[in-house]
Amino acid sequence: MPFTTIAPPEAGLAADFADLGLSEPILKAVAGKGYRTPSPIQRQCIPAVLEGRDVMAAAQTGTGKTAGFTLPMLERLRHGPHARAGVVRALVLTPTRELAAQVGESVMAYGRYLDLRADVVFGGVSINPQMQRLRRGADVLVATPGRLMDLQQQNALRLDRVEILVLDEADRMLDMGFIRDIRRILSLLPSHRQNLLFSATFSGEIRKLATGLLHNPVHLQATPENRAATTVEQLLHPCDMARKPDLLSHLIRTNDWQQVLVFSRTKHGANRVAERLEAEGLAAAAIHGNKSQGARTRALAGFKSGEVRVLVATDIAARGIDIHQLPHVVNLDLPNVAEDYVHRIGRTGRAGQNGHAISLVAAEEHELLRAIERLIGTTLPRQEVAGFEPTVLSAPPLDLSGGRGRRRDGAPRRDSRPPAPRRRR
Repeated sequence: MPFTTIAPPEAGLAADFADLGLSEPILKAVAGKGYRTPSPIQRQCIPAVLEGRDVMAAAQTGTGKTAGFTLPMLERLRHGPHARAGVVRALVLTPTRELAAQVGESVMAYGRYLDLRADVVFGGVSINPQMQRLRRGADVLVATPGRLMDLQQQNALRLDRVEILVLDEADRMLDMGFIRDIRRILSLLPSHRQNLLFSATFSGEIRKLATGLLHNPVHLQATPENRAATTVEQLLHPCDMARKPDLLSHLIRTNDWQQVLVFSRTKHGANRVAERLEAEGLAAAAIHGNKSQGARTRALAGFKSGEVRVLVATDIAARGIDIHQLPHVVNLDLPNVAEDYVHRIGRTGRAGQNGHAISLVAAEEHELLRAIERLIGTTLPRQEVAGFEPTVLSAPPLDLSGGRGRRRDGAPRRDSRPPAPRRRR
């Protein structure tokens, strides 16, 4: 599949949003959000979308990719006829409810001065109000695949008039087992449409999907694949598994962290840690797939407002969490899949702001740690915390100097990366 790569602008030639071909109503909305200078992915993506090109973009969280496709999508839609009853003109598919809500908020904010109708649909809430709203049609519909299929089977909408399709965080949708739903949705769309695919990584599955989806796409690279943003300071605290909750509480108190996102590998673990922090007088809440949509929305709103000091989340629930200037992310447990580490720490250090990502790592997790360090191409700096020194000796740091296949102590390196669990939302 041929790709056209658009190079980022030279240093010192930062474009203004007004230079990218956007109209006054959209520029007014962008200015109202406080944005002045487009990010690299926005500089590259906006002109390509406005030209009607298909786009395949490698863009991690925090790069500004949502505005990169939302702004030109709205610009194109404003020049066409309004959506008629039951018709969807632009469809944005996201893997989780939280991300759907976040993208929906962006569409509403950037389109506030446009005469366009937008809607967001996802599971976990009643389908009837969504069906009633969609009878009027939607110029932009943001949806999770499962709920979209439910609505389509209820004849609540038509997808044969879609002009623009966006697959956001396509790698996560495939990880969650949505490929059959996605292929079914694609079969319902018109053959002539614009396609935009965004993914943090370009796995073989993603490239296979892109081959059948995209037509002569522009290939954009916002940041090097599987690399953390340079604005994120990463640190590792060795610690016994049983003492991780104690160390987490100690770090929050001694550093006076007022807003910290904590990642737990399991839903039960997230509940247990949040309840413990609450009992210790630290305002905390858990957010995961077993929580009702209302509980998840309240927890996230409380975290954004500062009412909740610590938000404990699983990987799936955290997709779409977009906190401006979130200062701290803590990996209470390392993820089973190395790529999720990059997604997790990408919640901080956004929009040029500095952030801190701290991982509490037990000896039992060192195979997971090696997989992460191989992926990101660097060894995480270790720092023991007084009073929490590990009692179980850990393996030596991974040698990334070029001696492939062996550790610094000369022992063979074992490659262990558990497969990504298949989940449906």
